[in-house]
Amino acid sequence: MMRMGVDLGGTKIEIVALAEDGTEIFRKRIPTPRNYPGTVDAIVSLVTDAETATKQTGSVGVGIPGVVSPFTGLVKNSNSTWINGHPLDKDLSDVLSREVRVANDANCFAVSEAVDGAAAGKGVVFGGIIGTGCGAGIAINGRVHAGGNGIGGEWGHNPLPWMTPDEFNSTTCFCGNRDCIETFISGTGFVRDFREAGGDATSGIQIAEMMAQGDPLATAAFDRYIDRLARSLAHVINMMDPDMIVLGGGVSNIDAIYTELPKVLPKYVVGRECETQVVKNKFGASSGVRGAAWLWGKDEK
Repeated sequence: MMRMGVDLGGTKIEIVALAEDGTEIFRKRIPTPRNYPGTVDAIVSLVTDAETATKQTGSVGVGIPGVVSPFTGLVKNSNSTWINGHPLDKDLSDVLSREVRVANDANCFAVSEAVDGAAAGKGVVFGGIIGTGCGAGIAINGRVHAGGNGIGGEWGHNPLPWMTPDEFNSTTCFCGNRDCIETFISGTGFVRDFREAGGDATSGIQIAEMMAQGDPLATAAFDRYIDRLARSLAHVINMMDPDMIVLGGGVSNIDAIYTELPKVLPKYVVGRECETQVVKNKFGASSGVRGAAWLWGKDEK
């Protein structure tokens, strides 16, 4: 069975077609139309192109920067605002004459890494994305755990745990709340903290490079970052104790995270011991689109 996954982004839409064993057999990317009818047409066109090129038909899954409300059936919380308020899965299913599954792109990331990525075979996988923003998804036995409200994995919009006095009430998040995890451990938050301490950088990767060269401001900023990331992930471990945590997004490419974080995590995990593996993703920027394809599991034909 061929599985097709579509990654709907704000500037591009990408499709990948996977063979039964997960081998990629087709990929194409096009610009995203910034209106709803055009977006639906573009996704349908990509599916048609994939099926024409492979001479196969298959299942379709779509990852979006938002969720489909389990109550209204309409997309909500998407920063691609033109799809909000529309029944995207139903409209695509109607046009393509088959069921189309739509899920949050962070959940697709978690599914991809749980099925055949860095956490292949693990039962409960928490996928944290730390880039410009901060999101997360949960996969259980290779399937999305969206939750009753459709917001499972909204890790970045909880308050930073165990805040120090200088952290409390210090940041404002686009979601309308203050002191969200996202404002501290996203790449944006990492850079903000470094600049407030007197440093000058445009990305977390650049700060890490400066740290490697012995820059004391960068080293101090990275130490603060690791402590905040440890607090944020310890909160997850204390609640759901996943079998593995996989990190994605630009900041996840800082290799020092994977050596330094395990030293700090036990400080915040209940019982003061923690062997939970925190690893870098396997498929990088392709995890989301592959995960959309794997919204149809290996046991589904």
